Amino acid sequence: MDELLSVWAPRAQRLAAVADGKRIELIKDEQDWWRPAAELPADLLSALGSREVDYGFLVDDDQQPLPDPRSRRQPDGVHGLSRSFDPEAYDWHDQRWTGRQLAGMVIYELHVGTFTAEGTLVSAVERLDHLVDLGVDAVELMPVNAFNGDHGWGYDGVCWYAVQESYGGPAAYQAFVDACHQRGIAVIQDVVYNHLGPSGNYLPRFAPYLSEGRSNTWGDTVNLDGPGSDEVRAYIIENALMWLRDYHVDGLRLDAVHALSDTRASHILEDLAAEVDALSAHLRRPLTLIAESDLNNPRLISPREAGGYGLTGQWSDDFHHALYADLTGDTSGYYADFVSPSALAKTIERGFFHDGTGSSFRGRSHGRPLDTEHVPTWRLVVFSDNHDQIGNRATGERLSAKLDHRQQQLAAVLTLLSPFTPMIFMGEEWGASTPWQFFTSHPEPELGKAVAEGRAREFAAMDWETDSVPDPQDPRTFQRSKLDWAEVRSGPHSELLGLAKRVIRLRRQLPDITDPRFFDTSAHPDDESRTLSIRRGEVLIMINFSDRPATLRPAGSPDPASGVETLLTVGDVGVDDLAVELGSHSALVARLVPAPVR
Repeated sequence: MDELLSVWAPRAQRLAAVADGKRIELIKDEQDWWRPAAELPADLLSALGSREVDYGFLVDDDQQPLPDPRSRRQPDGVHGLSRSFDPEAYDWHDQRWTGRQLAGMVIYELHVGTFTAEGTLVSAVERLDHLVDLGVDAVELMPVNAFNGDHGWGYDGVCWYAVQESYGGPAAYQAFVDACHQRGIAVIQDVVYNHLGPSGNYLPRFAPYLSEGRSNTWGDTVNLDGPGSDEVRAYIIENALMWLRDYHVDGLRLDAVHALSDTRASHILEDLAAEVDALSAHLRRPLTLIAESDLNNPRLISPREAGGYGLTGQWSDDFHHALYADLTGDTSGYYADFVSPSALAKTIERGFFHDGTGSSFRGRSHGRPLDTEHVPTWRLVVFSDNHDQIGNRATGERLSAKLDHRQQQLAAVLTLLSPFTPMIFMGEEWGASTPWQFFTSHPEPELGKAVAEGRAREFAAMDWETDSVPDPQDPRTFQRSKLDWAEVRSGPHSELLGLAKRVIRLRRQLPDITDPRFFDTSAHPDDESRTLSIRRGEVLIMINFSDRPATLRPAGSPDPASGVETLLTVGDVGVDDLAVELGSHSALVARLVPAPVR
């Protein structure tokens, strides 16, 4: 029990703990860890062993206790006392769960606060059968660690070890993971190790968790390579292992790893991957690490034996940008380089579009080639929408607000039948009409005002009318972003959901679709007609992005074929032997029929 009242605090001159209303003096060892100076009183030991106890730390002359940097629970918010939590007390029912490998997965990105009207982990369990029926293999939860306020995206977390109380706290989180496993669904947790939120971050009072004078887009960078960084790195790695071990989570999505500033010989991602692999061997189930990175750097997913970091997978923004540009015709900003089906074709065949090529948006070359001979396709996670792409638009409109019904179907076909690991953003499967806007609930009026004004300035610089940018602090912005589950049963929404289910079933039925070898995939664009023909083994995917009809024939087919067997169509499609007539915004998924042996 002494460990609960122990804390690393090299910056403190004096330190005491407050637990169950009692003050406990602490002393420092040679590694700057403070621990109780004397044996704990019998009544406090009894309390710690039999019930939850509220506690905190008094640093130097503080009169108000600060939360534990490793707090598992913050019942009164990130500024309040910590509360003890025993992760081993939960009665798990997933003993038969053997995990899920990333290869072959379909992932579903989910924000707890807006997934249901109640916005809790308990209510999210009630919608898991929808995901089973859809064919989802894993849910990727956006960050759930404790942040300031009752609702937010989660990327402003300050208590990395605690589960947000408004979602239900750590016990509800365990129950959610358990419920997922009992339905055959893996859980991937989104974690943020590149910065901390603007309110409730007391870590610098204890130790050099942040690098002074170094910052990224979201604030001061985490100290990964300066004095004291050994303990900071251990703090991060132990946090990652906590989710995987104590909460039975199957994988982590690592937010914006390009913002991890680390000059040490062994990068934090490499160290993390090694520790996770060791835990995986001990638990005898696969554990997944997926990086979000815009660097197009294959080193992230290259094996450590080959000088890489050894992560399992990474997000692929290039696929999103190419698909988005083809569907919408948007050529603004970074979409300028992705204006033709040729960009999507290259991404499908090589994994990255920018693989050392010039980026007009950046004004320089970007990325490096992926070793498609040895890297499997499933290491890249792709999507037609995600929380960033939607929420970072001025009004938070989904892709469904920019496309007609047919185009939404094309997006589903291309993403779910891609060579990569597809991910669906919640509600996308039925073309949800609700926006997903940027929302916060900072209790401090000054901070809330600063966030709202900063958001307005950001879009004013891009010539947006600031009146159209929702106020993140307005509770209606949060309420508008909640899914409307009644839509699932209505007309076009129900039709799109049915298509998503059929496409995922095709993915399960056809080995050519999940074949992880790049060389078994070829893509043949026609930029003039705005069409794309994809060959995956014996499976053909033909797409017409244009609003004009087009005629296509299978390309890249060395074997003689007498025709095609239609598996799925979108829009107006006609097939005559090997000639395929595609109406506007239409698609064909088919299988080549071998010519008869003579």
